[in-house]
Amino acid sequence: MSILDRFAVTGQVAIVTGAGRGLGAGTAVALAEAGADVLISARTERQLGRVAERIRATGRRAIVVPADLSDLDAVAGLAQTAYDELGRLDTVVNNVGGTFPTEFLQTSNELLNEAFSFNVTTAHALTRAAVPLMLRDDELPKSVVTISSMMGRTADRGFLAYGTAKAALAHWTKMAAQDLAPRIRVNGVYVGSIMTSALEYVAGQPELMEQMETKTPLRRVGEPEDIAAAVLYLSSRAGQYVTGKLLEVDGGIQQPTLDLGFPDVGQ
Repeated sequence: MSILDRFAVTGQVAIVTGAGRGLGAGTAVALAEAGADVLISARTERQLGRVAERIRATGRRAIVVPADLSDLDAVAGLAQTAYDELGRLDTVVNNVGGTFPTEFLQTSNELLNEAFSFNVTTAHALTRAAVPLMLRDDELPKSVVTISSMMGRTADRGFLAYGTAKAALAHWTKMAAQDLAPRIRVNGVYVGSIMTSALEYVAGQPELMEQMETKTPLRRVGEPEDIAAAVLYLSSRAGQYVTGKLLEVDGGIQQPTLDLGFPDVGQ
């Protein structure tokens, strides 16, 4: 097997959540280009349809499942659907998540609980449902990849709910890797500033873009393909000796790159 062959996932089946756009869409297409059939899920069917077209253009199969992925039964059901429709299950990419920045006193208990559930419990629900199906054969590598954030390893104002949830997801990744070894590898990605729809407003403000780029050692905002390449590595034989780790794919940043301007408490 050549070194390039190690990055192929030919014949594998993957699930990618939050795959209607951005990181999820880029990751789903990348896995298909490397040889996998992919089940994609998100809220918006029209967005998923466009991603499915790109997957099928590579010659691979795409299964579209529109769903509210905050519904734990719906997210868990993706595992059985992938197995039933595509015949096996090899990789799970827990990409869905996110929470809007909020001032401390506006971060209610309910918001904190919702952030944890949407970023951590959804990943657990899908992975827990997927594991028995992944273990039905030993032919190909099995892996779970989570999408965390650099805000899960640094700190800034306004990101208490989001950063806490992403930090929890990162630690969940390390703990799950211990529980599921040696049959299933579990790894994650600390994502930096990536040019997706979440940064559309920033992209339209030259001074904010300059701030982000200047504070990033590589002097640019990332692309979805930067994250997709990391997920492919972790999902393939190229990463077969890696588990319980989180790759920092963030342009080299060690601190947040965008000041949201939240005032001191009480002012």
